[in-house]
Amino acid sequence: MKYTKFNFMMSVLGIMIYVTDLIVDIWVSVRFFHERQYVFGVLTVSFMLFGTLVVQCFSYSWFKADLKEAGQESHHCFLLLHCLQGGVFTRYWFALKQGYQVAFKYSSKTENFVEKQINDRVTDLSMLRLFETYLEGCPQLALQLYIFLEHGQANFTQYAAIMVSCCAVSWSTVDYQIALRKSLPDKNLLNGPCPKLVYLFYKLFTLLSWMLSVVLLLFLNVKIAFLLLFFLWILGIYWAFKKQTDFCVSTSMEILYRIVVGFILIFTFFNIKGQNAKCPMSCYYIVRVLVTLGILIVFWFYPLSIFNADYFIPVSITIVLSLLLGIIFLLVYYGTLHPNRSEETKLDEVDGKPIQRDCRIKHFLME
Repeated sequence: MKYTKFNFMMSVLGIMIYVTDLIVDIWVSVRFFHERQYVFGVLTVSFMLFGTLVVQCFSYSWFKADLKEAGQESHHCFLLLHCLQGGVFTRYWFALKQGYQVAFKYSSKTENFVEKQINDRVTDLSMLRLFETYLEGCPQLALQLYIFLEHGQANFTQYAAIMVSCCAVSWSTVDYQIALRKSLPDKNLLNGPCPKLVYLFYKLFTLLSWMLSVVLLLFLNVKIAFLLLFFLWILGIYWAFKKQTDFCVSTSMEILYRIVVGFILIFTFFNIKGQNAKCPMSCYYIVRVLVTLGILIVFWFYPLSIFNADYFIPVSITIVLSLLLGIIFLLVYYGTLHPNRSEETKLDEVDGKPIQRDCRIKHFLME
């Protein structure tokens, strides 16, 4: 797949969003500690550390695997960079440096090798961003929404955190979708903006509805909310083990991958094995609808003294409409706009054809 100037600009935009998200998270955590809101400050820092540590672990393991495949020894400088949380920036440096050469100083003699290499680098970054989005961005978004609804107002920092988290989720979702289809030869490309937008709205609306539902449950009972989320996490981990994912080379990293997949499945559905997922996806969103409606029904009969009553009706309407719109966009995307729709009617990606090209993403989360 040809790497163009547009692809290079998208990579530049990606690192800008990544840096902005990092700066806003640090800014929010510092403000919490300055205002003596230590619980919120610790939670913000914990979400950041959890996401970045997992991302650095996978990034370094991929560096080692790539060097080993190339017959080179692993450099200690890469380990040091990842320990200093610089793994993603290192990958961006290599991707942008090589991407600039391919996009602006192209040499036809190196067409196949160089373009494959740069596409693989960009794909790795897309997978890492997806990890960080759901490990750090989604919990961060839920926390900011909780604070906003608890106090009935938000300062500029909290608005910025909510907006940047939404942008990060949007960008990583669409970027990963594009990278997935560019990297695998048996996947048709998304042609035009319409399929990309519909897929984005499906993910965003279902995620927003679930985030607000979780926030309402936190107002009802924090212990019950965390028990529900923990149960869903365990269920996701069990599903990953049951499907016997084979994304990582080492057993320890594969276990970590399955734990992370379980966490991601708390927030949204992904096809974790690349097989026909019509039934699992249907069950997933049926359970999502039932749990969401259950939370709203319980909240209607619970004393509203724990919550600003002025916000309850708008939030409830937002939850229902977001979930409804998300399901509609899901049906529209997989029913009419899916790139593989012309080949076979399916509700999710089917990875039944043999993959000719050796690519890390072929064992990763499908859409």
